[in-house]
Amino acid sequence: MERDPRTHTIIGAAMEVHSIVGPGHLEAVYQECLEIEFKLRDIPFISQPRLEIFYKEQKLKKFYVPDFIVYNEVIVEIKAGQSLLNVDEAQLINSFIISHHNTGLLINFGEESLRYRRFKN
Repeated sequence: MERDPRTHTIIGAAMEVHSIVGPGHLEAVYQECLEIEFKLRDIPFISQPRLEIFYKEQKLKKFYVPDFIVYNEVIVEIKAGQSLLNVDEAQLINSFIISHHNTGLLINFGEESLRYRRFKN
């Protein structure tokens, strides 16, 4: 994937959070820290938006809730596990279908070094 300045900026913010907080916390801690970092860097975001899900044109009672939508275009899912799993990737890919966005980042704060994967639908 060619370099995207939006995802590059998001990753930079995540690296800052990881360098200060380190691994070993719950996702909720990284979520809140990343919200602060986005605000400090004037990065526009929506935290945990509730996106409608449809089945055969019927709106479900359940919602899909990604961790962030950043720049109104990039889905960001954060993890705090020992490694990124195939199920984590599947979750992000499904978010493309639900949200109609086509760029995503999967970020794992749980490892010694920040790990991330960029996705393009």
